Amino acid sequence: MRSFVMKEVGETGIVEKEQPEIGPTDALLKPTKGLICTSDCHTVHGAIGEREDLTLGHEVVGVVEEVGSAVTDFESGDRVAVGAITPDWNSEAAQDGHPSQSNGALGGWKFANVKDGVFQEYVHINDADGNLAHIPDGVTDHEAAYTADMLSTGFAAAENGEIPMGGTVAVFAQGPVGLMATKGAQLQGAGKIIAVETVEQRQELAREYGADHIVDFAEGDPVEEIMALTDDRGVDVAIEALGADETLQDCIKVTKPGGTVSNVGYHGDGEFRHIPREEWGVGMAEIDIVTDLCPGGRLRIRRLLRMLENDLVDPTKMTTHEFDFDEIETAFDMMDEKEDDIIKPLINFE
Repeated sequence: MRSFVMKEVGETGIVEKEQPEIGPTDALLKPTKGLICTSDCHTVHGAIGEREDLTLGHEVVGVVEEVGSAVTDFESGDRVAVGAITPDWNSEAAQDGHPSQSNGALGGWKFANVKDGVFQEYVHINDADGNLAHIPDGVTDHEAAYTADMLSTGFAAAENGEIPMGGTVAVFAQGPVGLMATKGAQLQGAGKIIAVETVEQRQELAREYGADHIVDFAEGDPVEEIMALTDDRGVDVAIEALGADETLQDCIKVTKPGGTVSNVGYHGDGEFRHIPREEWGVGMAEIDIVTDLCPGGRLRIRRLLRMLENDLVDPTKMTTHEFDFDEIETAFDMMDEKEDDIIKPLINFE
């Protein structure tokens, strides 16, 4: 089968691989739609270290090709979604309430990390009963593909912030995760949502997804503007959706004492992140910094699919480009360089 791989740090390409074999609790998936993520680009640039011929990708939906003998809830021909994170649900971390960290830090992140990802003609799914979810008839494969990561991660940012009804929220960066964090904040009942973004197309989408104010960091200091918009009180929740030292510092600077910084940004470079001492109340301002790795699992994906089924969110507005699988190298390069105002490229496998 054909696989789109990271050959080594800085190099990608299409190679031929053997079709994956499955065990008793596994499933084999034939992809229909997939999405390229900026974290795939981070991986190719060495964010998680050297890899050799590792199949990329972690956002996919498709049709079950085959299931293992112990799989009870799925069968060949089922149309299914799978999370970007596929935990081992019997692990100690999962039993302790942290399935994404199963078998070590970030251990639930298997696709394109510790095993081949989804950009190939057949995909291996571990713990199929725990990690697959049936796609309802009223939800398209295009819509469902967003449950794998963007919806799950973006909404987790809002959920983890525990936004009070009518509370104030600042979302730093309006890429796909930031846009879904903005929508998540709206769904959580935020009374004022401030989106930090300079790209006009992303600003427009942020407004569509619920932003009340746009702060353009290219035109002024976002901290000063956010403090002015909150009468110098600061926000209840600041969401870091970029993965940069400067934006994490800004999140702390605009969060009021007793508030929360919710980080879902992928900090893919550098050794340290810095905390502004004074705005942190010299360590005693009761500002919580919470983090999350994209929540996975059948229950999570099923709930997100239910939201799509009931038209509570339309993530397909973020799809700016479509490509066939044969064109995936072009799609990846465009995502890596953010060419042509690309936000999210959809890959059609058939």
